Amino acid sequence: MHAINKNANSEINSLFDEQKLRKALQSGSDDLLAVLKEAVISINDGLKQLYMNGMPVEEIVLGRALLIDRLLISLSAHYFSSVEQPITLIAVGGYGRGELHPASDIDLMLLLQDEEDPLTQAAIEQFIMLLWDARLEIGHSVRTLAECADEAARDITVATNIMESRLLWGDGELFDQMHAMTGPDRMWDDQAFFEAKLKEQIQRNGKYNDTAYNLEPNIKEGHGGLRDIQMIGWVAKRHFGASSLHDLVDHKFLREEELRTLLDGQQLLWRIRCSLHYLTGRREDRLLFDYQHQLAVEFGFEDDKENARSNRAIEQFMQQYYRTVMELERLNEMLLQLFR
Repeated sequence: MHAINKNANSEINSLFDEQKLRKALQSGSDDLLAVLKEAVISINDGLKQLYMNGMPVEEIVLGRALLIDRLLISLSAHYFSSVEQPITLIAVGGYGRGELHPASDIDLMLLLQDEEDPLTQAAIEQFIMLLWDARLEIGHSVRTLAECADEAARDITVATNIMESRLLWGDGELFDQMHAMTGPDRMWDDQAFFEAKLKEQIQRNGKYNDTAYNLEPNIKEGHGGLRDIQMIGWVAKRHFGASSLHDLVDHKFLREEELRTLLDGQQLLWRIRCSLHYLTGRREDRLLFDYQHQLAVEFGFEDDKENARSNRAIEQFMQQYYRTVMELERLNEMLLQLFR
């Protein structure tokens, strides 16, 4: 995973006043929600300003995850301190990978050894309600270890989310048990996992017009989009225990120049996605006609000044996009053939 550089890390960390939030929690202040909302706004607005000022998209996407980590850890330590049952707060999905785009959901799992008792249930309800009231886009599940194993065995998406999960706060032994119970020696071995994910990709490609040349492409789900890069990472993680795409070079499944193509392609798609989220103010992954010109200008393309009807900026921007996703699609197909 890309590491945030020291200067960027300092700027990003300054966006969240952790001490202020902890003081509000400890004092039982009526202003807790106001303090939390202020923290969320500071994170969101601060990261947007850093991005507009030219901070690389990797720093923004990984930095947002780090800031949300700090915020959630502070809240968990307060709300679950009196819970008697073992409980663990876990990041799943893209957030589990340590990636959070500006308007992406913050996907969480609250893991328990056994069914929650009334005290635990009340603490979880307070915790989740506070996050919603603070305008954080939360997706959450509450599961016991047994429920995790059952659902992961039935649903490849749940198994994938667990595979990519990160411990945020709580009982580390519970977290390790979850991974042991859902690992490839217990369910979804390499072959079964690969076949299920390949089926998912084929269905996804059909849903998104089965072509990279969609005029209003979905940069996440479409051909050559971010899901195609994630697909490579998922299969590599299940098969090799890889922690990053770099590990594929070590395993001779990828050459250095191919890795560079993947990472450059991911950076462009991350930039487009980040800019789309900021432009629309919501989770938007479609390159709709309405946004193409503004994005083209942001990415440095210009129209022909002598022709008022020129669409040169859009054409050049979209050509860059299509070249990128076609190359990513080619690499995806080549690597999946090698895995096969």
